[in-house]
Amino acid sequence: MFGAVSSRYQPLTLETMSAYVRSRPELAAVFNGDEPLETVEVGDGNLNLVFKVWAQADPQRTVVLKQALPYVRLVGDSWPLPTDRARIEAQALEIHGRLAPQHTPKVYFYDPDMYVIAMQNLNQHIIMRKGLIQGIRYPNFAEHIGLFMARTLSMTSDLVLDYRAKKMEVARFINPELCKITEDLIFTEPYRQHERNRYHPEIEPLVVALQADEPLRWEVAQLKEQFMTQAQSLVHGDLHTGSIMINQTDTVVIDPEFAFYGPMGFDVGAVIGNLLLNYAAQESRMADPDQRADFRRYLTDTIIQLWQVFVREFQPVWDQADVVNMPKAYQRDYMRRVLQDAAGFGACKMLRRVIGLAGVEDIRGIEDVHGKSVAASLAMNIATTMMKARHHITCIEEIVEIAVSSRSTV
Repeated sequence: MFGAVSSRYQPLTLETMSAYVRSRPELAAVFNGDEPLETVEVGDGNLNLVFKVWAQADPQRTVVLKQALPYVRLVGDSWPLPTDRARIEAQALEIHGRLAPQHTPKVYFYDPDMYVIAMQNLNQHIIMRKGLIQGIRYPNFAEHIGLFMARTLSMTSDLVLDYRAKKMEVARFINPELCKITEDLIFTEPYRQHERNRYHPEIEPLVVALQADEPLRWEVAQLKEQFMTQAQSLVHGDLHTGSIMINQTDTVVIDPEFAFYGPMGFDVGAVIGNLLLNYAAQESRMADPDQRADFRRYLTDTIIQLWQVFVREFQPVWDQADVVNMPKAYQRDYMRRVLQDAAGFGACKMLRRVIGLAGVEDIRGIEDVHGKSVAASLAMNIATTMMKARHHITCIEEIVEIAVSSRSTV
């Protein structure tokens, strides 16, 4: 169904990892000959095997190896998946590394027979989602992610690439099976009764009402069509706070295996939507109302700032534009449409994480059942309001105002 798997392919294990690493000349600068190595499997994601390997004598000499499995790990071999997604991820990382090297992990090699990518071990960073759950603030994040998105999205679009190069890139990043996962889990299943949906019974009345909301489903259908048909630029495709490694000085974007040519607003909306999921989660996670309000201001300020940086870093593209065919009014309208798309796609990402398969720890990790439902309800209300208002949004502050004015209904 998905093409033949290489005859050399075998899933890596803790027992076979050392021999595999030693067989790769690209890692000779990291590890010395037959020195003892330590390995741990850390893949807590939904799709892949992920290993950390380090020198026993010097743990700072370390790499991460990510191997694509021929099925969805979260579900098992009943849900097959093409291993070629590792090739797409490796090629996307190469482009990201060229356009935004400071925010992309170093890649040592891609093995097309084993579908393995070896890359920098970001052992001085943590997954951003985990940090936000702990209430950690990242002062450079808005600047970094705004720049990353502006560079990777604008420089892979028709605004920059010539007509032939752009269409060749669209072909190179055809990613149908992973796009189908997005189409199902984000744009389809949350809006109907489906066996893969996951939510607590306490919010079932809200879910039933949402699934019966025809104006909302009309908006979602429009966004799904746009996702499926608008090859605007090379999007990461899964740019949530679980795909960002971060500390107080650095921000690194990982895991672009869902990369394909789609609408820019999908990536921008994914970041905004995940920040708003954490905003909603703090309703039950942060007990002190003053601390909660202060941390939420940090989150909403971050949303405003990342959009401002995105617009600023996009500006060099407009400075070089053909102003006859792309006059100033078109340029302003283009950015407004990206913002409105981000509002819609961000809302879809939020609803998917509350209702559908593979929720987020921000909300589903809340131990108190009622507190979890309160946070989920708030996230749903922010998302549905943002979705219905998206065509009228003209500035990023209006998205923030929707979040601030929303209330939980559980």
